[in-house]
Amino acid sequence: MSITSLPFNMTRYLALGLLFLLVIVPSQIFCDETATSPTVEIRSRFAALDEVRLLATGLLQLGQSLREFVQKTKGQINDIVHKLNIFDRSFYQLSALASEIKEEEEELKKTTVVLKASNEEIKDLSVQIYSKVDTILQEKRRLQNKVEGLEERLSSMSQGLVTTDQMEEINALRNNIYSQEQSIAELLKVVKEQSNQLNHQKSKIKMLEDKVAVNIQQQEINDKLLDINEVPSLPSYRFSENVNGSKLMNLPSDCSDLFHQGKQVSGVYAIKPGTSEPFMAFCDMITGETVIQRRIDGSINFDQNWEKYESGFGDLQGEFWLGLRRIYSLFAQGNSILHVKLEEWKQSRRFLEYRFDLEGPQKDYALHLTPLSGDLPDLMGNHTETKFSTKNTKNNNQLHHNCTQDTGGWWYGACEGTNLNGKYLKSRGRKKGIQWKLGKRGSSLLKFTQMSVRHLQPS
Repeated sequence: MSITSLPFNMTRYLALGLLFLLVIVPSQIFCDETATSPTVEIRSRFAALDEVRLLATGLLQLGQSLREFVQKTKGQINDIVHKLNIFDRSFYQLSALASEIKEEEEELKKTTVVLKASNEEIKDLSVQIYSKVDTILQEKRRLQNKVEGLEERLSSMSQGLVTTDQMEEINALRNNIYSQEQSIAELLKVVKEQSNQLNHQKSKIKMLEDKVAVNIQQQEINDKLLDINEVPSLPSYRFSENVNGSKLMNLPSDCSDLFHQGKQVSGVYAIKPGTSEPFMAFCDMITGETVIQRRIDGSINFDQNWEKYESGFGDLQGEFWLGLRRIYSLFAQGNSILHVKLEEWKQSRRFLEYRFDLEGPQKDYALHLTPLSGDLPDLMGNHTETKFSTKNTKNNNQLHHNCTQDTGGWWYGACEGTNLNGKYLKSRGRKKGIQWKLGKRGSSLLKFTQMSVRHLQPS
């Protein structure tokens, strides 16, 4: 085993031991031999200096080896972090592709239903046509029987003269038979066309069913991948051995406390609202507000279940949802203001402030809002006592429809108007995204959203 492969503590103790042997022991020998031989004293001194130099050289080599090992390890860690970042981007692209495949699958299902209905109508029409053709064929056989009877009468009257009335009857029967044959030919042509159309519809339905089956299989694969690679959870507050009870109790209740203490740099801080457990939060120190939601680039998938929305998810330095439990602990302090800030792709930022109150988990975090000021239209003032909903809960006011089928969790009123946790879209289309209607032109395409809270200090 080489020296560089030994653990750091063992290497340190080995070096100290060598120093002890090379410094203490030679000095003892020097003291014992002082009385007997001055020549030996000189040789012992020079031998000790050589060994010290040798030890120093060995220690330098050991330090150089440790330095190379640390640099090599740091490079490996950087490579791992780079690969993890590439994996995260690939997973986000896969999530977006899965959502698009799911939407295409829904459209294909609707088209299949319409085609099946058309197929049933064609079948009914074909049955009616076949019934008419059968009736016409029976009529044809009846007329042919009449003609045969007339021919027999003509043959029996071959020796006599045919009267005018009989001749007219014969001509009328011939014309009738001719028209019936033409009708039959036309009906047969229509039946053939309907049969070809029916076969074409069957082929189209079969192709659509195959495509839907493939999409379902792909969706199942994507769902499994999404289950394996879940959206990241928010970091928890790390208790340290050096943090005692008094220091824990002295943590700020929210970012407003830090702001009033003179903190001016926005970033991630530890806070402890009321009697709740401490947690990490992003503080906007321009206004001294605790940020509870932010959307900036679509890097985090907000289409999550109830458990995720309750505990929080995302990246505090980027996109995130703080979590309903933590948000409730902030508003439980009372006298709180909700600040909503939005930015369109081609417009400046606008805001709206509410006096905000939030109920606990037993009432599904129902909210109470009173608009205060701002230049955004008030779309949440009528959401009082509205419960929070996610894709695996249905707390919205519409009983027969789940507003969260294609979007994230939110306080849904009538499934329209607002949803800042919807899909992040960079181009307008039929898909539902982040919503906040900004006038008669409908919902705008939003580039940036932020919801933050500040606690008003008692006067």
